[in-house]
Formats: sequence, C-alpha cells, structure tokens
Amino acid sequence: MKGNVVFAVLTGATLISPLAVGKPNVLLILVDDLKPALGCYGDSAARTPSMDALARRGMRFDLAYCNQAVCAPSRFTLMLGAHSTSTGLYGLGSHLRKTWPDAVTLPQHFAKHGYRTESLGKVFHIGHGNQGDPDSFSMPHFHDKVIEYLDPQSTDGGKLTREEALFTNQKLGQIRSLPRGAAFESPVASDADYADGRVAEETVKRLKAAKQRLAKGDTPFFITVGFVRPHLPFSAPKKYWDMHDPAELPMPINKAFPKDAPRVALKRGGEIAAFKPVPADGMIGDALTRKLIHGYYASTSYVDTQIGKVTRALGELGLVDNTIVVLWGDHGWHLGDLGIWTKHTNYEQANRIPIIVVAPGLAKPGSVTSQLAETVDLFPTLSELAGLPAPSGPQPIDGVSLVPVLKNPGARVRDHAYHAYPRGGKLGRAIRTQRYRLVEWKKHSDENGKVEYELYDYKTDPWETQNHHIAKQKTVEKLKKILSKYPSPETRTRR
Repeated sequence: MKGNVVFAVLTGATLISPLAVGKPNVLLILVDDLKPALGCYGDSAARTPSMDALARRGMRFDLAYCNQAVCAPSRFTLMLGAHSTSTGLYGLGSHLRKTWPDAVTLPQHFAKHGYRTESLGKVFHIGHGNQGDPDSFSMPHFHDKVIEYLDPQSTDGGKLTREEALFTNQKLGQIRSLPRGAAFESPVASDADYADGRVAEETVKRLKAAKQRLAKGDTPFFITVGFVRPHLPFSAPKKYWDMHDPAELPMPINKAFPKDAPRVALKRGGEIAAFKPVPADGMIGDALTRKLIHGYYASTSYVDTQIGKVTRALGELGLVDNTIVVLWGDHGWHLGDLGIWTKHTNYEQANRIPIIVVAPGLAKPGSVTSQLAETVDLFPTLSELAGLPAPSGPQPIDGVSLVPVLKNPGARVRDHAYHAYPRGGKLGRAIRTQRYRLVEWKKHSDENGKVEYELYDYKTDPWETQNHHIAKQKTVEKLKKILSKYPSPETRTRR
C-alpha cells in the first residue's frame, strides 16, 4: 500500500551509492525483544554505551515501529519488506517458503547484485516448528541457542524445559508436560558462556575474513547478526546485573488496562508465565516485577557489550567508512505497564522499536528524526543506500525508502506507521500517527461482522489509560479512512 507515501522515493532504476564509489558493505544488527530502553533514547537507567556510540555515528529514529509485535512475523516483515497482512505470515510457526516459495528476501536481493551474504545468531525465527530460511544466504547459517541456562537449578537439575523445547523444535506436542525454566539467572560467567558472546566472537572472525577478501578485490559483504538477549530468560553474567541498582530502575507507571478497551485487545500471562516463579495467571507482585525489570536491563547491558565487540572490530579493520550499519529491535516489550508483560499486543510499548542507521557520508553523525518509520522500510532503504535497484516481488513491497530522511531529518516520506496483531480470532490493524493510534478489531473474513475500535492520544495520555474512540469521533473517522486504503488482509492459509 502506497497511499501513505507523501512523495515517491524510488524509481526502480539502478542508483549510484551516496556512500562511496563502489558498493558499500552492510552490517545489519538484529536484537530480540529490544525496546528503546537505551541511553541514546533518553533512558537514564540504561547502561548501553555501545549502542549509544552507534547512535552518535548515525541517525536515530525516534518514532520507529515494528509491523507485528512477535518474533517470526516481525522478522519476515524485515526480510520481505512486506506487512504480515500482505503475506499471511502471522504466526511463530509460519513457513516462508510454503507460503511464498519464490519470495526474494533482503539478503537475496543483495546476493543477486554481487554481495556475499552471511547470517549469524537469531536472524529468522527458528523454533515453534519453523526452520528459518537457508535460501536467503550465500553461506550456511551460524546458529546458536536462544534459551540457555548455566545454573542446573534453573532447569530442575538439567531437564529439558518448555521454552528450550519450543526453540529447538523438540517435543512440540508435549510442551505442557515439561518443566518451566527460570525467568532469570546471574552466574559468575564469561560473555562467551552464553550464546550472544559466542555469536559476537564469530562475527568478528567473519569481519576479519571479509577484510582479507576485500583486500584481494572480492565482493562486498552483507552480514546479518542476530542477538537474543534481552529475550527471556534473563540469563546474563552477574557483572551485568551488578551494573544496575534495582532500587533505581523504573517501575510501571500504569498497571491497569486502558479504560473502555475491548476485551480482545487485552493480555494477561502468556509467554512470561512459561517461566518460574511467575504465577500462571500473570499477576506479578512488586518484588518480582522489580527483579524481572532488573533482568531486562542487565540483559540489555550484556547484549550491548557484544554489539560493541562487533562495531569496534569494524573500526580496527578499517571498514567503518564504507560499511552501512543498521541496528534494529524486532519489537518492543511490556515491562508490567498496563499489567502486561512481553509483547503480543498493539500497544505502544510492544510496537515502538529502536532503529539506528549509520550511513557514512550521508546521515549526519548524531542526528535524530521524528519521521515515522516501519520495519518494512529497511529493505528499500538499504537497497537505495547500496545503489541497487528498488526491490520488487513477487511479494508486495510495502516499505518506502528512508534515504531522504537520512539526508535531511526533517524530510517526510510517510505520515503514519501501520502494524497489526491477531488475537482471539480477530485481527487488530493499527494506524500510528505522531499523536494518535487507531486500532480496528474485526474478523477480516467477515466484512459484516462486529468491529471494535481503540483510539489513544499520546499527547494527552502517553500511558494509554483511556480508550478515546467515543469522545474523539472525528479523529476516528479520519484514521479509518487511512486504514481503508490498505488492501484486505491475507489469511493464514493463503497457499
């Protein structure tokens, strides 16, 4: 859908890279469950010097949003440049090639134009029956764990836990019979004792090898590296927990559901309840809330250090000036706000994400923009930055290039962001402007069925305490017109 584009930014012709003569390298950094709880986004409790340094080198997008707040679909939107409602890829167990066998992913697009494409860590979602997408990369994927424990007490003495089984595609029909793993642990351990440390080390090795190949005139690289923390469990070495005083960490401001919100939009329990000692009903007291928040911030600090190892390697290898770097969080994360934990909602905390783009010679160092941006925008943006043709299907391309914004933070290429989440047999489709979010809940297979709406005003009610759809009918009607321009959503069983 291109009705939200203020002006066209892609022509389909091969472009000249604004970075340098010749093709720039690309380093795409993905971080699981990372909300903008970072120093560079104004969070005074965060200890994230590496990501803050990255922001000082490039542009920070303050109003960036995922297109669906759950891991696998969000990663599909990144790799396809297409909304989940355009592809029908909504679930954790969705299989890309069964639904879109001939889809051209972001790394495939780069490979078609002379790039060596590699992936490490959590890139596509592997687990819940999903095997990832080997076709997207030139080299075999470097895979490591998502759910990981060092302390035997965390796993009832070394037993296979529910989440470990889900993320390794084991005993998928017996999950409820398995024990819950711990929601957090803080052993005295080295960084490489956990997966993200090992992924960082391997990425540095890959960058060194790429440097050697480039010196011999080899093709540029497109490396995607995915880190899993701060995804649950909050398993991180003790030294990262020690960086934070739990008494100084921010507690939830509003723990109540929004007044007059439809029941279908609300969430209790869910993913958080898969970990001990969280109560099954998801009703978490203050002491455990503080512990979980401590774990989230510790895990973020841990992953920040791993990102720093990778970005420092770029400098040490002399690759900074001709390498585009993008930092992207796959979705946000509720930390007890609205009484909700994890993601899987259409609310602000689940959908707002960090996006930082370092484009040497183009984006002014330390620049900030309030331009609304979506995950799907990164595919056309990176293509234009690298001087490649604009991406084209067979999947729909819903993203727009953010290059005009990188050149001028005040430029505007879209006037809203779009996202969606399915729940309770209904699909919630959302429009987020700078001030408002409208969510429409309906069974999209039943055009005449009941429709429920949510409207939130972030100028007067930033913590979503009240659904304003009745009081602000003019605003609702205006946003409904925008939403109506989007095509009917694809079903889960498209092919």
